[in-house]
Amino acid sequence: TILDAARKAGVQIPTLCYLEKVQAIGACRVCLMEVEGAKTLIASCVAPAGNGMKVHTNSRRVRDARRTVVELLLSDHAGDCQLCDRNGDCELQSLAQSLGIREITYAGAKSRRLVDRSTPALVRDSAKCVLCRRCVTVCGQTQGVAALVPQNRGFASIVGPAFCTELSEVTCVQCGQCAAVCPVGAISENDQIAEVWDALDDPKKHVVVQTAPAIRAALGECFGLPPGTLVTGRMVTALRQMGFDK
Repeated sequence: TILDAARKAGVQIPTLCYLEKVQAIGACRVCLMEVEGAKTLIASCVAPAGNGMKVHTNSRRVRDARRTVVELLLSDHAGDCQLCDRNGDCELQSLAQSLGIREITYAGAKSRRLVDRSTPALVRDSAKCVLCRRCVTVCGQTQGVAALVPQNRGFASIVGPAFCTELSEVTCVQCGQCAAVCPVGAISENDQIAEVWDALDDPKKHVVVQTAPAIRAALGECFGLPPGTLVTGRMVTALRQMGFDK
């Protein structure tokens, strides 16, 4: 594709719905660029590259189109960035900053907000969803579960369990792949840190911690150790110092 060719050439084209080797559907229109001879701007993630093509990735027309697309996304996006767990690691936020967007141009009605806390591991917030369908692809094609699907059309569009139900009512295995690929904070891990601290601070409770097996080989990277370094002993020591009994 033109996006592949641009990246090989070191040319930056922003994307939002694109996931390398997983999804290329041209849904978000953030990767628009201009090809000489074409009547309209083209989504680079789905457009085949060809010999002799003359592509403009940063013309005034392209910049204005991208800015409009992102401004329209922001107009229906919950703007509580300071409280969002993806603040500072949000692809929509980064796009807005790179395009110099400092205010909401298209203020108006917003989609109805649905917050789903029905499962122990995941939280869904429809007000933050940008309809990129990344979660749909990894859930259906990578994990083979298909618990999430796009529904309705236009302003009423929503991504979630069938018939707009909650995750607890479908076959969601709580793998968390949807949260891992979500570019914003529409699907995130259920944060239970406060509950853990409450348990540790309760002198009447005997608190036992169980860790996932892979953590002993992955946690070290967060502290500057070479990838794959086993930190079992250090991890147990740290958990003891935090106050866990077993």
